[in-house]
Amino acid sequence: MEQETLVPEELPPLLVNLLGPYLARQRWYAGGEGAPDPVRVIESGCLAEIGSPSRRLLWAIVGAQKADYQVVIAERPVGEVAEHLRGHEDALIGNVGESAYYDATVDTEMALALLRAASGGLQSAERSRPLSAEQSNTSLVYDDRLILKFFRRLTVGPNPDVEVTSALAGTGFSHIALPLVRWQRNGRDLAFGQQYLAGGSDGWALALTSLRDFYGSSEPGTEPNPALSGGDFAAEANRLGQMSADMHLAMAQAFGATPGGLAPGWPAFVSSLENRVNQLGPELAGPAGPMLARLRAVRDPGPAVRVHGDYHLGQVMRTDSGWFVLDFEGEPSRPLDERQQPTSVLKDVAGMLRSLQYATRFTLGETTVSYPAPLGPLARAWEDRNRSAFVRGYYEREGIEELLPLAPDDSDAVRLAFEVDKALYELAYEAAYRPDWVPIPLSALQRLLSEPVEELLAGQRGT
Repeated sequence: MEQETLVPEELPPLLVNLLGPYLARQRWYAGGEGAPDPVRVIESGCLAEIGSPSRRLLWAIVGAQKADYQVVIAERPVGEVAEHLRGHEDALIGNVGESAYYDATVDTEMALALLRAASGGLQSAERSRPLSAEQSNTSLVYDDRLILKFFRRLTVGPNPDVEVTSALAGTGFSHIALPLVRWQRNGRDLAFGQQYLAGGSDGWALALTSLRDFYGSSEPGTEPNPALSGGDFAAEANRLGQMSADMHLAMAQAFGATPGGLAPGWPAFVSSLENRVNQLGPELAGPAGPMLARLRAVRDPGPAVRVHGDYHLGQVMRTDSGWFVLDFEGEPSRPLDERQQPTSVLKDVAGMLRSLQYATRFTLGETTVSYPAPLGPLARAWEDRNRSAFVRGYYEREGIEELLPLAPDDSDAVRLAFEVDKALYELAYEAAYRPDWVPIPLSALQRLLSEPVEELLAGQRGT
């Protein structure tokens, strides 16, 4: 919906000068270290007055380091700001004269005004609270019934999350939170509001709970058997596989599927994998020859379909109504046009399988917890069982074969290729942002590149 309450207004020059250091401190700023200079104000104005002209909700799009960012700014008299910033002192932009300026999303009164503006007056609430876990956007929860995602780094054209979620809702796919608000301006998505899934637990948290329960209940010297654990995750993994297939069928319905669409680009994709593998050095790249040869021999990599693109346990939520899918923006480190390109549905399948391995390795690194049995064999048994359950649920869904390579052995090889691709992406990401996590994708690559390809493919369908 086009937002119609904005009163165009230039920001004070001294406030504009403060925006560079403010941006540099934000987790969602992608311009590197140091304050951007200069910051260009592309558009700005006032969204609402909160009781008086000295208390206002301001809005702007600013350009910095070849990207555009959206900011919402609370303006209040200097003397009354402390109570609104309590616990969020890093949200302060600075003072100009008798006015203080700060990120409006941390101020409940301003956040309520933001919801009214974003929805064109169709939505209102009594309470709001920001979520703290996000890095690339800012989300506000209203009355535990609506969550408004406020996009920080803006794209030209529709945001993928908004575009895909709205399209899936149009097909009747019920495993997404119901869209409630779409705020657009000049063709750009600024914010997106959906039903808040109160009481849900994300897949990552559920998987870690299952692993810890399994580790704690396993006795030394016994055969690892996750099925005997009270927190066995396999039934949920199976249902998650079924829902994932339903998501892809809905994607094909909404956006179409191109039979044979992956074939023209497959040789280049495999060559890219080979080049990236070779950069890992001879110890890892040396044994990868048979795996790469099998990928080059794929006859039909299957149809091209729009997919989630960043599918993992943190992007799904379990509620009393079943599994729900979140956040269709794709992998944030990849260019937008690449994230929007149709590809194999097996990219998402591989992403979820990689996430299961991440969960096992993450819990192995929890050195503050002591368990009775050695954890290495337990972690592998848990991963194998839940991979099998997820894959069975996915492949058994009626109609999904239309979105897969015709030959089952090609299907297995394509999924293996996307697992390697994802692990290489993870390795680069962790090296750049979380060096302590590098051993997780590195251990996966050691397995994927060195184990006999026949064994890797034999385990692909969860047998």
